[in-house]
Amino acid sequence: MTTPEEHIWRWKNWNVAWCLKGSEPNPPISTVLIHGFGACKEHWRFNQPILAKAAPCYAIDLMGFGNSSQPRARLQKELEHEGEFTYNFDNWANQLADFCQEVVKTPVILIGNSIGGVIALRASQLLGRNCCSVVLVSCATRALDDKRLFEQPQWIRWTRPWLKNLVSQRWLSINLFRNAASQGVIKRVLKQAYPSGKNVDDSLVNLLKKPSQRAGAPEAFHGFINLFDDHLAPQLMENLDIPVDLIWGEEDPWEPLSIANQWASEHNCIRSIKTIKGAGHCPHDEAPEEVNQLLLAVIQEAM
Repeated sequence: MTTPEEHIWRWKNWNVAWCLKGSEPNPPISTVLIHGFGACKEHWRFNQPILAKAAPCYAIDLMGFGNSSQPRARLQKELEHEGEFTYNFDNWANQLADFCQEVVKTPVILIGNSIGGVIALRASQLLGRNCCSVVLVSCATRALDDKRLFEQPQWIRWTRPWLKNLVSQRWLSINLFRNAASQGVIKRVLKQAYPSGKNVDDSLVNLLKKPSQRAGAPEAFHGFINLFDDHLAPQLMENLDIPVDLIWGEEDPWEPLSIANQWASEHNCIRSIKTIKGAGHCPHDEAPEEVNQLLLAVIQEAM
């Protein structure tokens, strides 16, 4: 069921939920907000209304999340069947790029949190000149990708084939998801992700829990935990010719600030790096006032 502000866009015979705040005839630029894993467009609850004062601001539910379709996951080595979807960064990026071209229809600034940042980078490649810049908000570094396996302890390298076989079992992933989607687990994870505890309220718990109760919700989880060889943000930034701004939670428990600093020193496309003191993996929601000011500055720069 959609809300009054929610719209549905048909993409490849699936439903994609999105919402828009702020509108004007023939705007020079728009912003598009891309949520992280397990979240949804409402995770930008404190950002979208403010950013919309500067330019039309869209938020989209990625396939498998929020109110978008949740088709059965097809893993990369499985036979293809009609109606299935491979949950990977290329397919999510194609969803985002097509949305920008068919619905937004203006040059865009892509703003992504966590895996939404990796998706934004890949989509910017697909959009070419129609993407003005990308903002990575505590971007996923994907430490467990096969391409980074050499960084892991020997025992992790030895057990990787066993792990891949284990998590490919749908019965296991479904049970893991159902446990993770409980209210108690969601609250515990949020306490980790938001070290200051700010804005961890019932509204946040409910907006994350509600989509997880849909029948197809475990499918994106099944697909995602089987992504062992996919895009990494540094590779996507190697030849990027648009500016990238980094906004990072100083106390991010999962994506170390040191990685962001390393990226900033290695990639010419990175224009700025801003640290949000005391914030964790979702600084846009934990410290929205500070993050909104940084995002508004990016929008003004692109105008």
